[in-house]
Amino acid sequence: MDFQDFLQYANQFSNSVSKHQLEQARAIIAKAHARRFKRRKEPRYGSINKGFTEPELQRFFRVVASEKFSLLFKYQAYMGLRVGEVCKLHISNIDFDKRELTLKSEKSALVDSLIIPLELFKETVEFMNKHSAEIKLAGGYIFFKENDNGHTGNLHIDVNYIRNVFREITQAAGLSQAYADSEETDISRRSRQLHRLTTHSLRHYAITHFAKSTNGNIVLASRFARHSNPSTTMRYIAKDKDELYKNIDFAFTDKITPLKRLSKAIQEK
Repeated sequence: MDFQDFLQYANQFSNSVSKHQLEQARAIIAKAHARRFKRRKEPRYGSINKGFTEPELQRFFRVVASEKFSLLFKYQAYMGLRVGEVCKLHISNIDFDKRELTLKSEKSALVDSLIIPLELFKETVEFMNKHSAEIKLAGGYIFFKENDNGHTGNLHIDVNYIRNVFREITQAAGLSQAYADSEETDISRRSRQLHRLTTHSLRHYAITHFAKSTNGNIVLASRFARHSNPSTTMRYIAKDKDELYKNIDFAFTDKITPLKRLSKAIQEK
């Protein structure tokens, strides 16, 4: 039975069975769809920090030669934009009087606004003045598409193109660390390497850095990250082993010192 025959049969079937039977058929099709087209599984990671550290971020930006990609990645690293949000950044998203960025969150579909850090704002204005013709031609998209940037029909830069450029930069900076291979549910797909640092690692850095600068204020960090649930923000705030050990030391120093004095006094007796 070819697909057209199947559609005709399905149409006849749907008109001759009960609601309960239709729901059963839908469940079977949904299960088959999930089995065949289930997303790639990535192994869970425990103490791996998938965000940039400060030295890593400095190494990363030292290698970025393109002023457009430097600005684009700074919007991710300093404002926490997702790659799907930053590629569509439009001139209408910026209130130049208030230095305010307004955009629709990719995940929650809510409209949020954030102030643009002063240095990033100055760099944005300078870039827009320098490339005003290209931005106008791209319909107002700040990160306009170039000739070698895919053929999706969009006027703005493509997400996959950004990811490819990011991977080239991390390799040039010596930051391309793979921690595992993907587990493919479709045997026709080849396994791929999973890298610790991705474009989303810039967002990880932004949220973690902001949380640290506000002394762990999870409410502010959650608003900065544009998360509807603060528990989501907690997953972004990276705590590496050195920081964990330092805070354990700090938390219990006043408990350990008297014990050392007591031990020394006993030994002297």
